[in-house]
Amino acid sequence: MQNDNKPLIVIYKGTLAGTRWPVDVDCFTMGRDRECSLVLPERQVSRYHTQIERDADGYLIRDLGSKNGTFVNGEPVREQPYRLQDGDEISLALTVDMGFVAGDATLPLEDTFPSDNSTPSGLEVDRGSRRVCLGRAELDPPLSPAQFRLLTLLIDFNGEVVTRDDVIKAVWPDAAGGVTDQAVDALVYRLRERLVELDPDYNYVVTVRGHGFRFETKEN
Repeated sequence: MQNDNKPLIVIYKGTLAGTRWPVDVDCFTMGRDRECSLVLPERQVSRYHTQIERDADGYLIRDLGSKNGTFVNGEPVREQPYRLQDGDEISLALTVDMGFVAGDATLPLEDTFPSDNSTPSGLEVDRGSRRVCLGRAELDPPLSPAQFRLLTLLIDFNGEVVTRDDVIKAVWPDAAGGVTDQAVDALVYRLRERLVELDPDYNYVVTVRGHGFRFETKEN
C-alpha cells in the first residue's frame, strides 16, 4: 500500500527482506548507523552507505563513499548520483537487494498486465498480487516490480524471443534510452536466481545469443 504518494523502498534480499519503507524525508539515508533513515544490520554495509535525495524532478540516489558500493540495475553508482525511476533495483554491497517503487505507482500491477494466472510452465503467476508459485511453494519475498514485469513479458511472448529493446520498453518505459545491456543482463540474472528458489533443476529463462531471451516451458 502506498503512503500518501510517497515512494517506497521494498527489500527483497537481506535481513529485512519482505519489509517496505516509505521515503518520507528529503534526504533518506541507508546504512548500519542508528541515525540512518533505514538501518541495515549487514556487516558488508557501511555505516552511512547511500542516500536518496528528493529534488524538483524526483529522486536521486547517491553513494556515500561506501566500501562495497551501491548498484542500480546492476550498474555501480559512482561520483555522480543516479536518477531513480519506478521499478529500479538497488543493491547495497551486493548483499541487500531492494526495489524503488515510485509514489505514483502501485505495487500490484493489475493495470499493466491481464489478470489470467495460468501459464504453460507449471508456474502460477498472480498478476494482481505479484505472487509466483510452483505447487505449494511460493516466492517470498515476492519478485521486485522490474523482475515481475520481465517474467510476465517473457510468458506473454509464449516461447518467442524477447529482444533487449522489448525488455527495456516493458520494464523501464520512461528510461528514454538510458538503460544499458549490462542492466538488462543483470535483471535477467536476478530473475533466474529467484526462479531457482522454486525449481532448482530447471531454467525457465533462456538466453538466445544475438537475439534476446525467451521463456522455456517444460513442454517445449
